[in-house]
Amino acid sequence: MAIIGNREHHVDPRLTIIAQEDTKKWYQKPHLRSLYLVLIPSAMGVEWTSGFDSSMMNSLQAVASWVEYFDNPTEGRLGLLNAMYSLGALMAVPFVPSASQYLGRRWTIMAASLVMCVGAGLQAGARNSDMFLASRWVLGFGIPFAIVNASALIGELAYAKERATMTSLFSASWHLGAIIAAGTTYGTFQMRSTWAWRLPSLLQFVPSLCQIVSLPFCPESPRYLCSVDRADEAYEILRKYHSEGDNGEEFVRLEFAQIQSTIAQEQEVAKKFIWADVLRDPPMRRRFLLAATVGFFTQWSGNGLLSFYRYKILNLVGITENRTVQQVILSNTCWGLINAVPIALIAPRFPRRVGFLTCTIGTAVVYTVWTIASARFAIENSARAAIPVLVFIFVYSPFYNIGWNALNYTYMVEIFPYQQRAKGISVQQLTVRFAVFFNTYVNPVALDRIGWKYYLVYCGWILVEILTVYLLFPETHNRTLEELSFMFEGKDVQEKVQHNVDRQLEQDGEPGQTATARTKMDDV
Repeated sequence: MAIIGNREHHVDPRLTIIAQEDTKKWYQKPHLRSLYLVLIPSAMGVEWTSGFDSSMMNSLQAVASWVEYFDNPTEGRLGLLNAMYSLGALMAVPFVPSASQYLGRRWTIMAASLVMCVGAGLQAGARNSDMFLASRWVLGFGIPFAIVNASALIGELAYAKERATMTSLFSASWHLGAIIAAGTTYGTFQMRSTWAWRLPSLLQFVPSLCQIVSLPFCPESPRYLCSVDRADEAYEILRKYHSEGDNGEEFVRLEFAQIQSTIAQEQEVAKKFIWADVLRDPPMRRRFLLAATVGFFTQWSGNGLLSFYRYKILNLVGITENRTVQQVILSNTCWGLINAVPIALIAPRFPRRVGFLTCTIGTAVVYTVWTIASARFAIENSARAAIPVLVFIFVYSPFYNIGWNALNYTYMVEIFPYQQRAKGISVQQLTVRFAVFFNTYVNPVALDRIGWKYYLVYCGWILVEILTVYLLFPETHNRTLEELSFMFEGKDVQEKVQHNVDRQLEQDGEPGQTATARTKMDDV
């Protein structure tokens, strides 16, 4: 029996063609413009929380009052303080699809944001290391619910022409939270009191508060509404936000028919046990293997060292003064945002495989040069060797952002049908958290014990990533979500769905509407 299913096939791209021929820009469409504006705090803001946390924990290692208050944590203890966040996330992941299925996208994000506000309060008020560890666990428990549903909500609400860009910007927004955390910590690290670390910890609740305040103004996913027999509401949302372009009404009619037909086909074969789809058949196994692979690669491409242990990396090449370390962390974090945003706007316009291969090959080159420079410093103790290390810390960011940042959630949203999308992104989050847990716990120990030689592990591993991307990753560029839904299932399933779409379009002037909804439309 095949493990990963058949070669992918794509259906007739009628919806994609209409979207591509639409000459109106998103900012010329009032309703769509307002939708994208509300998605910034309500969904993209979820990544602000994630970025804030990583950057804050990185910077706190150079905050004297934090180091003193928690008895100078090193090696395993420092790793545990960072890894507890991922442990909380790992324990949350199995429940994410169920919450998404019963609460919907919006209310799951809302619940997760409330949990993370509690975690931020506990962290700011920590009286000892055990309380700090507990707060890290609570924050980690909330984040997967928010990330899975926010990335899916963006992909499912955005107009086809901007969908890939919007999901890419979701990843790029991580850097905004990271900059705020690095800037805050740089401003407080000289304070003698515990407020030097309590204030950044307290501010971690702000991104979650943005979601709580803005989510009531954000519409629900039309695909979720269709899946729970609320088709009228789904159609109204699609009509409001997706019909403002050229041939808008025709686009919405076809889009709604595709959503209805696709979800009906998915529900025919979906298993009652929510996780049974992971091993259901070769096409599903391939999707979940891809999700697990992408999740692991996003955290095991060397970025884990930079996200949490730049302080130690800089120490290895003789940069030990706390102010200098804070300046490097802040400037590198700002540089991440500066290059991540334009890359997020540009990368989705190109084939996905090209982006991932450029990313992996580029990071392999960067790590090789970085390792050689670090070795030279260790051998010669030459300050000149620190310069290329600093340079390539900055060069690493654009290459990483091309693939594992810009295309990460874009790819996850594209390869999964609606019914399995939350499960797929949850599996991706599961391997993300396993990788982060390992990295945050093992990296400080390895850096302390073997120094620059630890970089050789990543040099070898990134070569494995290049080979995996080349052999396993399918192309999903320039297709709508419904056109990609059954790309692994073969032509028979795709033709069945297409036949149902055509039949629905023939039967209904406005597909899927009840008599009441049609009457409302006629009145308007």
